[in-house]
Amino acid sequence: MSLSSLSERDWQAQVVELAGLCGWMVQHSRPAQVGDRWMTAITGQVGFPDLVLAHKAKGVVFAELKTDTGRVSTPQKEWRDTLTGHVEWYLWRPSDYEQVLARLTQGGAR
Repeated sequence: MSLSSLSERDWQAQVVELAGLCGWMVQHSRPAQVGDRWMTAITGQVGFPDLVLAHKAKGVVFAELKTDTGRVSTPQKEWRDTLTGHVEWYLWRPSDYEQVLARLTQGGAR
């Protein structure tokens, strides 16, 4: 399977695995199926980035993960717009693998 054909779930698993191999702590709130709907138990605004990655020497990264054709929702854009300029926020797609690898293996923001 090529990276470009990964589902969002499989792409996330790749990023989480890579982050762990590179020594990052990972936080992700998993959704659960409630009846016929998928929901994530949160307090606050919807659209929070999929992953928060933290490393003692390499910083903190907020990452929204999408397939190569996935769209960012309006609430996700609001989080992006609020976080950008204050923290590292990325939209990572499977086609961005080399950039993801570079960020997770190198220190500090680009």
